[in-house]
Amino acid sequence: MLKGLLFDMDGVLVNNLDIHRQAFAEFFRRYGVERTFDELNRHFGRGNDDIMGDLMPREIVERVGIRELGNQKEAIYREIYAPIITPQAGLVDFLAKSNEHGLLCAVGSSGFKANVDFVLDKCDIRQYFQATVAGDEVTRCKPDPEIYLTAAKHLGIEAKECIVFEDAEAGIEAGKRAGMKVIALATTFDRSFLETTEADYIIDDFRGLEIKQLEELLNSCK
Repeated sequence: MLKGLLFDMDGVLVNNLDIHRQAFAEFFRRYGVERTFDELNRHFGRGNDDIMGDLMPREIVERVGIRELGNQKEAIYREIYAPIITPQAGLVDFLAKSNEHGLLCAVGSSGFKANVDFVLDKCDIRQYFQATVAGDEVTRCKPDPEIYLTAAKHLGIEAKECIVFEDAEAGIEAGKRAGMKVIALATTFDRSFLETTEADYIIDDFRGLEIKQLEELLNSCK
């Protein structure tokens, strides 16, 4: 029986790929580091500690600290995004409908808690969520399933009673490893790529998505 919906944040609650790219570009510029979008794209969906460890020179990581580097990049992101942030198309209506059906909702993001709070408050959607789990509140980020298993635990429901909404391969893998059905949004990556992942279903956004479809997906054999 479907009881809970677990939402990634970046690319799911908000369609913010370009904003993160702008923020990373400015962040790298400040440190004199050159990285391509292709290099960056391979890391979307993972935690900032992993991203900084892979993309920033060791000397800078050791001098500044991996967590501080993440804090700096995310501060740039919030500054750029604050004036223009909007929820994903159809999200607010879908969240309201989900709550009306008695479904519990949680955010499960590899992003910092400050970013989760920023998105929930700026988009005025905090009231629809009964729990949040951020990347700096767990031991292991996606593709490890810890974030989604923790979110389900906070909601007081079992993994098999949840559906995950994701946009990136690392998050899709995390949801599947948690034993959950996963719906992928074609925001950060296009459908042709998402079709090569373990996603159970692919949508463009939340417009027109019905609870009945989710219940049928949960009960399907795929």
